[in-house]
Amino acid sequence: MSETERPISRMLSRAQFLTSAAKARQSPPDQGYEIAFAGRSNAGKSSAINRLTRQRQLARSSKTPGRTQLINFFSLDDERRLVDLPGYGYAAVSHQLQAAWQEELASYLNTRRCLRGLILLMDIRHPGKDLDLMLLGWAAERGLAVHILLTKCDKLNRGPALQALAQTRRMLADHPGQISVQLFSSNAGTGLEACEDQLAQWLEWPPVTLSDD
Repeated sequence: MSETERPISRMLSRAQFLTSAAKARQSPPDQGYEIAFAGRSNAGKSSAINRLTRQRQLARSSKTPGRTQLINFFSLDDERRLVDLPGYGYAAVSHQLQAAWQEELASYLNTRRCLRGLILLMDIRHPGKDLDLMLLGWAAERGLAVHILLTKCDKLNRGPALQALAQTRRMLADHPGQISVQLFSSNAGTGLEACEDQLAQWLEWPPVTLSDD
């Protein structure tokens, strides 16, 4: 079965921009199913969302890293959404602005009841930074499952990439919460179907059809 024939692939390809929110309280109605994408600036969030939705410019990255402060919502259908959270950790941004972003990020993660899972993107060459671990801590406190994409894995040969995957899993083995990790490359398509399968599980897509028996 080709990727375009997979039910979850078709669902993701329908993604459309819904709205942006400067504050967590400005988010759409808290109902249905939401999956949020988070990560450090330049971790590859926009590229991953665009690759998963088969759209080149659905999620647009800022020309200046760390300047995009909006929470962007993309609708898949009337009940399901993807959410692009602001990137964090860009050193050139003031501490005051970084603190404000972290506050809104925490507010969204802690209050959004329809949030079913968090996709956390880490550059495979720089995984497990302090703010990444902070985010994992927030998710664990909330009881929120996290699926980590080690992005840009095409920058490494297969052996070093697999070694980085194993090292990341060992690093997080004792971390509280439900965490899974995989390799991912937006350019090469590595790990695309594995990520889709996780999204399908959280979005409960395709819906379970009960028989008449």
